[in-house]
Amino acid sequence: MTESPHPHSNPDCRAVSELLSRVGDKWTVLIVKALETQSRRFNELKREVGGISQQMLTRTLRMLERDGMVTRTVHPTVPPQVDYALTDLGRSLAVPVMALTEWTFANLPEIHANRAAYDGAMEDAA
Repeated sequence: MTESPHPHSNPDCRAVSELLSRVGDKWTVLIVKALETQSRRFNELKREVGGISQQMLTRTLRMLERDGMVTRTVHPTVPPQVDYALTDLGRSLAVPVMALTEWTFANLPEIHANRAAYDGAMEDAA
């Protein structure tokens, strides 16, 4: 079997690359983290995920719903209330997301120190 000259030209690699880009997106990670323990309404999510625009939150929730990671439940009230919750698939994504979040918090001081040292060395070399 001949190998493709470009690794991302393989359909399986493209699919994995596309999905990793989506689930590894910062907004997806923060939304999954926010929904990890309980369902939330749209405005609750917007407050929980600081800095996200309404448009980006809507877009990300739709993508997560399309991929089967989030359910959207509309309650017949006036005005309608909409809750978002993780599905079983979404909860399975929450496991590595939470591990990555914990790793980030544990290592952030060291990463900041490394960046400062690198930037200082680059300034000295210039």
